[in-house]
Amino acid sequence: MPDDTQDDVISGGHLVAKALKAEGVDRIYTLCGGHIIDIYDGCVDEGIEVVDVRHEQVAAHAADGYARITGRPGCAVVTAGPGTTDAVTGVANAFRAESPMLLIGGQGALTQHRMGSLQDLPHVDMMTPITKFAATVPDTARAADMVSMAFRECYHGAPGPSFLEIPRDVLDAKVPVEKARVPEPGHYRASTRSAGDPEAIEKLADLLVHAEKPAILLGSQVWTTRGTEAAVELVRALNIPAYMNGAGRGTLPPGDPHHFQLSRRYAFSHADVIVIVGTPFDFRMGYGKRLSPRATVVQIDLDYRTVGKNRDIDLGIVGDAGLVLRSVAEAASGRVDGGAAKRKEWLDELRAAERTALDKRLPSLRSDASPIHPYRLVNEINDFLTEDSIYIGDGGDIVTFSGQVVQPKSPGHWMDPGPLGTLGVGVPFVLAAKQARPDKEVVALFGDGAFSLTGWDFETLVRYDLPFVGIVGNNSSMNQIRYGQAQKYGPERERVGNTLGDVRYDEFARMLGGHGEEVRDPADIAPALRRARESGKPSLINVWVDPDAYAPGTMNQTMYK
Repeated sequence: MPDDTQDDVISGGHLVAKALKAEGVDRIYTLCGGHIIDIYDGCVDEGIEVVDVRHEQVAAHAADGYARITGRPGCAVVTAGPGTTDAVTGVANAFRAESPMLLIGGQGALTQHRMGSLQDLPHVDMMTPITKFAATVPDTARAADMVSMAFRECYHGAPGPSFLEIPRDVLDAKVPVEKARVPEPGHYRASTRSAGDPEAIEKLADLLVHAEKPAILLGSQVWTTRGTEAAVELVRALNIPAYMNGAGRGTLPPGDPHHFQLSRRYAFSHADVIVIVGTPFDFRMGYGKRLSPRATVVQIDLDYRTVGKNRDIDLGIVGDAGLVLRSVAEAASGRVDGGAAKRKEWLDELRAAERTALDKRLPSLRSDASPIHPYRLVNEINDFLTEDSIYIGDGGDIVTFSGQVVQPKSPGHWMDPGPLGTLGVGVPFVLAAKQARPDKEVVALFGDGAFSLTGWDFETLVRYDLPFVGIVGNNSSMNQIRYGQAQKYGPERERVGNTLGDVRYDEFARMLGGHGEEVRDPADIAPALRRARESGKPSLINVWVDPDAYAPGTMNQTMYK
């Protein structure tokens, strides 16, 4: 084995690996290329696992997923040119989802700059709009320093991805050890946790204490900041109904008296104080228009630029969701009962709205129809989940169904692409989740269109022996788009560019060494799920669902109005 630190010299690739180790990175996701192999050699020496996948998009999504699960930044390493462009979607998804990760891309030698070297592209120019930081490493001695700089930038404001390109000659060259700056773990960036403006904290506490019909939305930043405990303490102490979205799902377990899901529109139309935590006023929130114009609206976010964007607010607080919520609870403590007692009628009113919505949906949830109604499928999946099940949704219409039914039972146990709406995150998220938390069960629901985008890395899951329970809701269609076409152009043109073949994904799974089953009868869903769990293998259950059933969320999309 070559020793790239002999005679007190060290290579660029080994400096990169030392910087990754200092950040706590224990594995990188990659697809090999000649530009980046010295990083692999350094990772071997530093004890960092090199996880090789079949497509660079998978590597980038896996790094994103790994960050979400662990709370530490993920890392993907890809070669130059098409290797880096293949990873663009994964980086863009992490950018919109506020997920901290570093993508390292190869580049032709500096000595061949603009000479037309193999796979040469302006990577930094391409990555700048979708990262918090993008740069070229100009000198071997700066390699570790710039990796640390990139990680530091991931945590400026709301988290997000960074990108570094490293020219081949910079990476392969060796420099004297004393010339290279290798930042020490824990010594190159400060805490970014802020508890918010104390005056604003007091004002929010006062608003909540005196509110008669408050409501709170706990978004992804509650999990990002690991603020679950503080959020739970606040809603219980002040008796506030809580709704959850994104990675915030699971903050409160199903059945908790403050856990609400189906009455959100009703609550936001009737509440007098609405607190939005870690969620922007984007399309998922109707750009803020779905909140009552009569309500006092408070927004809490890590990013100053997000607060008050798209909708006026009455109070904005920039800070760490967990610290802010804990500070508000402390400020409200001792003020009579915090207004908790008088809110019983409000919670009863919302619970009645929940029951009305559920009763309306019950026939579909229990439907024995064939093809299987998607509501029946997602209801069976919800019943199947345990407190240790990490649920991953990867799809359009089928995952929209699941968002109304599936309720993770623990914090940090829900994963979806986020606001970019990227299809294809499922398999790489499974890879990341199962490697980060081998003690957890992973359950993934795919649309058949979504699975097709990154499904070949099912083989990677087999190769690394990462069992999970996978379900494909198969309607041989890109149904979310099909609905829109039917609405805009009529039924005679609804099948243009959105119809797929009848693919047996269960056979695909078996071909690659996994477990596979086909389900056409709704009564067979639960037994198939149990057999997949017991198989100890990566699995796919191919469930044929009704192509003419659409999720309410699909039918309500404004782009189709």
